[in-house]
Amino acid sequence: MSGALIRPARADDAPAVVALRALVYPYLVRGVESTRRMITEPPPGEGWAGWVAEADGQIVGWVSAYRNTQTSTPGVGEIALLHVHPEHRRQGAGTALFDTALGHLRTLGATRVLTHARTESLPFAQRHGFTASRELRYSALDLTTALPMPQAPPGVRLVSAAGLDPRLVHRVDAESSRDEPGDVPTDSLGFDLWRHECWDNPGLDREASTLAEVDGELVALSLVKRDGDRMWSDFTGTLPAYRGRGLARLAKQAALHAAAARGVRTAYTSNDEANAPMLAVNERLGYRPVDSQWSCRRKLS
Repeated sequence: MSGALIRPARADDAPAVVALRALVYPYLVRGVESTRRMITEPPPGEGWAGWVAEADGQIVGWVSAYRNTQTSTPGVGEIALLHVHPEHRRQGAGTALFDTALGHLRTLGATRVLTHARTESLPFAQRHGFTASRELRYSALDLTTALPMPQAPPGVRLVSAAGLDPRLVHRVDAESSRDEPGDVPTDSLGFDLWRHECWDNPGLDREASTLAEVDGELVALSLVKRDGDRMWSDFTGTLPAYRGRGLARLAKQAALHAAAARGVRTAYTSNDEANAPMLAVNERLGYRPVDSQWSCRRKLS
């Protein structure tokens, strides 16, 4: 049995939760303010809940669980970022956190569960009934030497997200992500959830986040979430009718340039290994792999 206490996460846990995540997943970016808001004001409609494992007054583990409302696939629950401090592993804290999260998904009526695991954590996932499905590549880009601002071709304008109507930005995000590779489609990204999770997120850098406009229509975007001098490319995509013209790369390079000018030194991103176009964009921009995880799935009776 675990010697750790499993309890619901509280607002004042945020600094310790962020420090633990930075130790285990140094390439994931969510700051203290954003984490505190996630705990105290979870996304609407998801039934989101988070828990910590506490040992000797220290937070040594974390997990969250919620209903995936961004997909039309019914009954999908997710267990997110289950992790334990390296010095406290193999003592039962991970299993206790997992059981708590799974119990919560049962109360939400989930019939299938998705999660992610590093390669070395796959045996743990498999012991708990999961099957590995898709590989996800995490990559980093050093921005201490800033990328040049790209030159937009004739008819294309690059604009900062700051000052734009959030509904127009949401449209590009939602329509671009409908066919993104994954275990379930992201085809039901409603405006209210998107506004809460993305637009009103304290970590969103609207000044650096960049969209491409063609003939007055916003058609591609690259969103920047940051914590100090680190950033996460939250999503980069193009409306289907405008693909193949290099607009995603254009928007992303402009966003990275703006972020570097605003003090970001390292950029991180992730891509499904089946997403060849975006992997090619990131490689051309200079990203290098730093880790990989596997999506894992199981049914819940």
